[in-house]
Amino acid sequence: MQNIVDVTMETAQQWVIDESFKRPVLVDFWADWCGPCKTLTPILEKLANEYQGQFLLAKINADDQQTLAGQFGVRSLPTVMLIKDGQPLDGFGGAQPETEVRALLEKHLPKPWEGDLQQAQALLAQGQAQDALPLLRQVYELAGEPPQVACLMAQALVDLKRPDEAGQLLDTVKLADQDALYEQVKAQLALSEQAAKTPELEGLEAALEQNPDDLDARYKLALQQYQEGYHRPALENLMAILTRDKNYAEGGARKTLMDILASLGKGDPLAVEFQRKLFTLLY
Repeated sequence: MQNIVDVTMETAQQWVIDESFKRPVLVDFWADWCGPCKTLTPILEKLANEYQGQFLLAKINADDQQTLAGQFGVRSLPTVMLIKDGQPLDGFGGAQPETEVRALLEKHLPKPWEGDLQQAQALLAQGQAQDALPLLRQVYELAGEPPQVACLMAQALVDLKRPDEAGQLLDTVKLADQDALYEQVKAQLALSEQAAKTPELEGLEAALEQNPDDLDARYKLALQQYQEGYHRPALENLMAILTRDKNYAEGGARKTLMDILASLGKGDPLAVEFQRKLFTLLY
């Protein structure tokens, strides 16, 4: 994919109009005699190469292509126009510093995280919340914690049976941002919290309640909780076991806890929280 092209009357349709339906086209009208052009054009070329094809720099020599410059209404040099979908969206006249040109581009170019957001939404729609969550977390940080992404993360956490964390995220959404997506996820959270636990899980909880010091009962409960997707309660019970006996089940409790942390994925806040707790306990 080309980053920079020289445009003539014969190639203007291809490179300025048609190409603008595929990606933004930054058109630079310049001339040899134009002093400010000699300052601006190297900046434009540098950015075109840096952005690696996210936009096309179309250079038009206004002296050689006077008819073309006239069709675009160019009255002074340098003149820069940003064309998208066949229409001029933005631009400026005169030499500008790199910071200003970069700011103009970033207004109109796709954000680096937009592709990850679309991928995460597709994964959520396919029921793959475990794969969607790390992508959403990365987008959430890069995009400045937008409320829409907070709601999508909460949705993934509801699907993964992590209601406490989902609720905490929804609590960060301000009243003005509580749209249809927010209401939908909040309703899903309420339903998930009302859902009945399996008889196996309820039986193990009852057994532990009768004898809270029974590490065997607590270990069985933790395993069942993990199997049913209740990650935080499972981790809390495993930590309670290790607090009493660091080598319980010949190291089985510690291995189970570490396996759960690994399954959550690197950088997962729940995993980070319990990694720290385990480190503090062991060392």
